Amino acid sequence: MATSHTAPRRRSSGLRTAIGLGALAEVVVYVLVASWIGLGWTILATLATSALGGALLARQGTKALGELRMRAEEHRAPGRALGDAGLIALGGLLMVLPGFLGDLLGLLCLLPVTRGLPRALIARGLLRRLPDRLRGPVYVRSTRTETVTGPDQPFRAGPATRGAHPVIEGEVVPERTDP
Repeated sequence: MATSHTAPRRRSSGLRTAIGLGALAEVVVYVLVASWIGLGWTILATLATSALGGALLARQGTKALGELRMRAEEHRAPGRALGDAGLIALGGLLMVLPGFLGDLLGLLCLLPVTRGLPRALIARGLLRRLPDRLRGPVYVRSTRTETVTGPDQPFRAGPATRGAHPVIEGEVVPERTDP
């Protein structure tokens, strides 16, 4: 006798819901624009925004990749340049796909002047998902009693150099305790 096993139903994720509502909103806006200016002009506007998105993606993407390459050659952390490259890729994808709401969001991600808004929203969303102990600054209390002497220049991440870097022993403390 064969038995069947059914996996428990998974709840719909917020991302899938947001994508579905976004697609529905795109269709509604597209129909409204087509009824306002006509289907031919709407198709031309869609093609124009896709072409504009491709051009902006090429220009801003080249700048972002150049910045990443320069930081790699100088052995510096990618920092904000890596986030900008990701936002530019997302913005280019949103602008190349048909739809006016996606074009607007893509334009926010592609233009350097407006890129701060999506960056802040994404950072806020990521911080909200992190556990409390991983948020904010991490305080370290040193257990070393003697002074540490080091190089004149501050330490910079990069390839290993001759000689050891000084190590400061310590422990991570959950909260800052001022004496």
